[in-house]
Amino acid sequence: MTEKFDKMLDRIHSDSMKWNVYPQDVLPMWVADMDFLSPPEVIEALQNRVNHGVFGYAMNPKMLDEVVIQWAGAHYDLQISTENILYVPGVVTGINLSARALLNQGEGILYQPPIYPPFFQVASNGGFEDHPVDLVQNSDGQYAIDGNRLEDGIHPNTRMFLLCNPHNPVGRVFTRSELEMIAEICKRYDLFICSDEIHCDLTYEPAHHTPILSLGDAVAERTVMLFAPSKTFNIAGLGFSVMVIKDPDLMQHVKQQLAGIIPHPDLLAAQAACAAYQYGGDWLNDLIVYLQGNRDFMVDFISAEMSEISVNKPEGTFLAWLDCRKTSFADDPYSFFLNNAKVGLNNGLDFGQAGRGFVRLNFACPRSLLAEGLQRMRKATLSFK
Repeated sequence: MTEKFDKMLDRIHSDSMKWNVYPQDVLPMWVADMDFLSPPEVIEALQNRVNHGVFGYAMNPKMLDEVVIQWAGAHYDLQISTENILYVPGVVTGINLSARALLNQGEGILYQPPIYPPFFQVASNGGFEDHPVDLVQNSDGQYAIDGNRLEDGIHPNTRMFLLCNPHNPVGRVFTRSELEMIAEICKRYDLFICSDEIHCDLTYEPAHHTPILSLGDAVAERTVMLFAPSKTFNIAGLGFSVMVIKDPDLMQHVKQQLAGIIPHPDLLAAQAACAAYQYGGDWLNDLIVYLQGNRDFMVDFISAEMSEISVNKPEGTFLAWLDCRKTSFADDPYSFFLNNAKVGLNNGLDFGQAGRGFVRLNFACPRSLLAEGLQRMRKATLSFK
């Protein structure tokens, strides 16, 4: 039942960031939310709560911890308990909290560009050092983690590794063996791990998401993991994410950092998250089918109609990382497509210097909209030759 995702929605008049940053003649295919209605069960839960009409101080829904625990067990084979869970307004909030709770001023943070732009601000936000080490790109265009290169980038004061899995923007879903390599390096160099797994529900077979915390107790004693219903069920604007910390000492440090600063979850956000994790499974299955169809359509179109641009099929997320370095507009593909195709993408440079010559495209939209955006891009490239 994927036809529901073909419905065109008017988001311009909904305070949408995605649809209101650019002029109305620009087709926005950038920020990572979806142009789909959220699951009907989520909408119903919000409507029922709003219809009550009283929005006083609220406790979390009684079922919230239980449905989060059940979802993690059923979907990721990850066993957690109530004592392992904290709720925060967003994954970026959780990453910054973790760094400030566990690191001392002047210690370093290791991460692998090209990567989600807020990773670049974590160090400066907290008074830490930036220790980036680029992912490697193989001859087939696929990205990988080079263990030796990662080790070479560790400084004497490096203290935390930021992991993004599934990876934004390159779309990798790291294998268990890759994650074990990371975990072994972090253990050997005594690094904390803070893992952004916000796209963990959005993977395409044969890729399978492996939570970093599923690797065992030796990993858990140094790890903070974050996931959320926001990307999965298109409720990012409600501000709800899950921190999972199995080690009691780490949990205590993080709790002390957020005390009096980070509020309890918004009552509507908690209702939406509870309904999504309790009833959203069938909707998600349909979504994955539709997104995979969009992904394949996009990759095939680019291969056939814009052959100077290369793109690997994302193993996860609904984001495509387009390599424009062989085009005549390689210096600034973002501005080229914005000005000549009227398509708003993400500038590859926002993801670090390793993103020079790239743009990121969000394909979580009705297929007709995706086709229009790709056709605009094709016409622009043809006219530029």
